[in-house]
Amino acid sequence: MKKYVISYDIGTTGVKTCLFEIEKEIKLLSAAMEGYQLYILPDGGAEQDPEEWWQALCSTTTKVFAKCDIKPDMIDGISFCSQMQGLVLVDKEGKPVHRAFSYMDQRAKEQVKRIIAYGPQIAGANILKLIPSLIITGAVSSSVKDPVYKYHWLKDNDPEAFSRVYKWLDVKEYLISRMTGEFVMTRDSAFGTLLYDIRNKCWSPKVCKMLEVNPDHLAKIVKCTDVVGKLTAEAAQQLGLAEGTAVYGGGGDASLIGVGAGSAQLGDTHIYQGTSGWVSTVVDRSIVDTSAMIAAIVGAQPDSYNYFAELETAGKCLEWVKDHIALDEVDIYLEKCNVAESKETVYTSLYDYLSKVISETPAGSGGVVFAPWLHGNRCPFEDPNARGMFFNISLETGKTQLIRSVIEGVCFHLRWFLETQDKKIKTSSVVRFVGGGALSDVTCQILADITGKTIETVDSPQNVGAVGGAVLVAVGLGIIKDVKDAKDLIPAKKTFFPNAENKAVYDRNFEVFKTLHSNNKKAFAALNG
Repeated sequence: MKKYVISYDIGTTGVKTCLFEIEKEIKLLSAAMEGYQLYILPDGGAEQDPEEWWQALCSTTTKVFAKCDIKPDMIDGISFCSQMQGLVLVDKEGKPVHRAFSYMDQRAKEQVKRIIAYGPQIAGANILKLIPSLIITGAVSSSVKDPVYKYHWLKDNDPEAFSRVYKWLDVKEYLISRMTGEFVMTRDSAFGTLLYDIRNKCWSPKVCKMLEVNPDHLAKIVKCTDVVGKLTAEAAQQLGLAEGTAVYGGGGDASLIGVGAGSAQLGDTHIYQGTSGWVSTVVDRSIVDTSAMIAAIVGAQPDSYNYFAELETAGKCLEWVKDHIALDEVDIYLEKCNVAESKETVYTSLYDYLSKVISETPAGSGGVVFAPWLHGNRCPFEDPNARGMFFNISLETGKTQLIRSVIEGVCFHLRWFLETQDKKIKTSSVVRFVGGGALSDVTCQILADITGKTIETVDSPQNVGAVGGAVLVAVGLGIIKDVKDAKDLIPAKKTFFPNAENKAVYDRNFEVFKTLHSNNKKAFAALNG
């Protein structure tokens, strides 16, 4: 029997609302997007208005139903895939006492120093707090971006607002409370607070005491697949949905994109390429590689983790090359053809045109190697001063080789992630590739050639976060038994096999790629430190 699900993919700059049909596969029936503001404030502040999130949900939900024949009372469940490590502090009525703190907020420098970055330190944390934190939570809260320090920033800077705090919520948890009146937090969101005891699956009194957090502020922990409440009459009226519709816990983007890729079984590896990029492999234990800045984070499925390596700028590099290399000041000129205005072009967008240009350029880009560190780097080396570069440009180098080298450079870094993960675990020989980058067959083939892996893609790879949210409802409804069975509902649609001839060229360039940071680290520090 067909089931219907609304899944909200709540990003940093906007929400994508998807309506899915679930039967033998998960099928996208309708989708709508709407943006909202990210408020950048002095001294590293980054906030969002939860009311803007809510209004975007209401607007896009209406648009989704306008595009299809499904009626609101046919919806079997509501789910979420959300940005993580936000901080929404609410009062007893569920109203925010302050605008939401984005995960990007970096104002709490003094709070970090006072609470953890003092005395004998390792990796920026007091050793007497670091060791128990690692043992209990599998991580340590030592970054100015971590939610606990934003909690203390508000306490120090607006004590009146802080005095009204009833519960600490993350982004989707605020929306759940708005829909149901319930204050909950899914396990993966709880892990993101770095106050969660990964072995006992509860809040850690010891870590709360060390980090000076009032445990009464922490919400009830639930599973991602749990029905956490029913849609209230008020929320239903505003959203245009039916009162009493089941609301599920949902999950964070780092938890659910792999699930939506159909890559949720133990040992499965997926690669994501959106604005950022990552390689993630499902493992059965907490693993930390401090030398390479890779850690296993709590996933959507019980008793498993995602061993996670992230690149700050992946698809963002292609956006950069579009704006600064492919565009000629005002107009779009490639091969002396104005792609934006030509009625004869068969390409539907500039990115399609770039893919054609890349496909016609030989592998290896004439020896040009691109480093994709446009906003610093964190893994397998951490260096906020690192920057991008084109290496080995000659008089024969053309624009098309520069463009192709950018795609290759991103894929080189993703291969580096795979090799680094393989030092601790075994990545899978067949890899699911998702995100906007997976829409390009050319990029998929380059990734296969560079990594030597068989690359699979799925329908709507840019919507896999929302698909992951739908999988959680499928588990709750009993359509599949467990999150790890997601692949039963998400078959591969395209497969790309490595080209041995191209891989030989890439192996040579990759060895050079891995030396670029170490050979230029001092220069990066001199210019950007």
